[in-house]
Amino acid sequence: MAALAAAPPAPAQSRPYGRPALAAAAVLLGSFLVGFDTRLFSIGLPDLRGAFGLSFDQGAWLSTIATAPQIFIAPAVAWLAATFGVGRVLFWPSLAYAVVSMIIPEVRNWETLALLHGLRGFLLGVFIPATIMIIFRNLPLKWWVPALAVYAFRLAFSQSAGVAIVGFYEIHLSWQWVYWQDVFLAPLIGILVRLGSPVEKVDFALLQRADWGGMALLGSSWALIYVALDQGNRLDWLQSGLILTLLLAGIVLHLGFFANEMLVKAPWASHRVIAKRNILLGFLVILCFNLASMSNSLLVPNFLSNVIGLRPEEIGGPIFVGVALPLLVIMPIAVVMIRLFDARLSLLIGFLAFAIAAHMGTQITHEWSPWSFLPMLLIQSVGQGFTFLAAVVYLLTNSDPKQATAVGAYIQVLRLGGAETGISIMMTFLRHREQLHSYLLGLHVSAASPKVTDALHGFTAPFADAGASAQQASARGVASLAAVVAREANVLAYIDGFQLCYWGALAGLLVVALLGQAPRGPLSPRHYWG
Repeated sequence: MAALAAAPPAPAQSRPYGRPALAAAAVLLGSFLVGFDTRLFSIGLPDLRGAFGLSFDQGAWLSTIATAPQIFIAPAVAWLAATFGVGRVLFWPSLAYAVVSMIIPEVRNWETLALLHGLRGFLLGVFIPATIMIIFRNLPLKWWVPALAVYAFRLAFSQSAGVAIVGFYEIHLSWQWVYWQDVFLAPLIGILVRLGSPVEKVDFALLQRADWGGMALLGSSWALIYVALDQGNRLDWLQSGLILTLLLAGIVLHLGFFANEMLVKAPWASHRVIAKRNILLGFLVILCFNLASMSNSLLVPNFLSNVIGLRPEEIGGPIFVGVALPLLVIMPIAVVMIRLFDARLSLLIGFLAFAIAAHMGTQITHEWSPWSFLPMLLIQSVGQGFTFLAAVVYLLTNSDPKQATAVGAYIQVLRLGGAETGISIMMTFLRHREQLHSYLLGLHVSAASPKVTDALHGFTAPFADAGASAQQASARGVASLAAVVAREANVLAYIDGFQLCYWGALAGLLVVALLGQAPRGPLSPRHYWG
């Protein structure tokens, strides 16, 4: 969502572009590095806990610590790059990121590990806003939509391919490559930016008007809210004093940010810049996308992992074939659609695909294998390819270029905070639905029921035949029956999760119907109806 991070300082025809091919390569590599690193860490976290010798709680906090600094720094990167230049903002962090990624696998002390992951997350938060700014400051206008397509592509591609990559590392290399891959990739981004971007002077006028308080308040407020959202499901939300404190502190700081922007002479991100009907509705489109796309990014891999009990290397292949590979064809089609027709048409197609796929997900059973999801994944890839790119282009065409840095700050909060909010809602929803279904199923598991008696006999017999005592065989039979009830309760919970994604897609269709025509501009489609 950093697509709106900054506007070009001069008309497209008069800007120095440097070497566009190298700049485009930096955009491509930077986008993929962020997507893959975030996905690989989340998928590989169970193995990383074992490798580092961490408890479950320490692993959960490590995940939060690795992401919260991204929330803190990302909204301000657009301003930093506009002031100091993309090259300066991206080059040195890329080298530091490589060094930190090389050191982390050798660390075993918890405090040091947490500190390094926090620093790594802080540096990672620079990449997407800074690399996407290259599109607007260093690429000709005709390259903008294809370059934005690369950004949209990496989001869906990394979510799908990340599972397969983790499986490949675990089988053929080692878990350390989750970090070591960046020792080679991160410096390459910095080099490409240096070679592909013209040397930019420091904008001392922007520096003198810097709204440091506004940047600090917005970043820190949403970082605290993110920590509360990420840990809330595990700590039972408002039943935890820590979560309540984090939420209250985040809200107070956010209110302080709005007060600051109204009082300072040169506000960095005044709320007035997004107080437009199309912009606000565009934000709602992104939130609906975050919810609808979880049928692909969260529910399918988690169902196969948590309910069926498969490893990343067992589920990565079908997800890669079903989503990642089709995107190679779908994204060019999406680019052509946006260039020829209104972006709202692409949004309608995308949300319709998500609705169909989510409805298919309500038919799952415990017998589904990874390849059983293939038809649904293929349809989800259409939603991923069409929706996100069209939303970015629509927001871009409705924004005032003079205020794009301020808009970019809100976009970064929406990109990271909105996604985490959706995940937290879904994980809490799944937990409560599993508890409800477990209770409802348990009501029908009565010792007096002939079906239950027959089932217990079937579960007990193998243990008795294996030489277990009658008491041991009976206990293990009861445990096996309880495991079946728990499995089916989880299946029903995931069916409800797909239903929630279905309603998210329908909500997206409704919001798209309310979107107004974007003003005519350089990114307007060839068939403009305004």
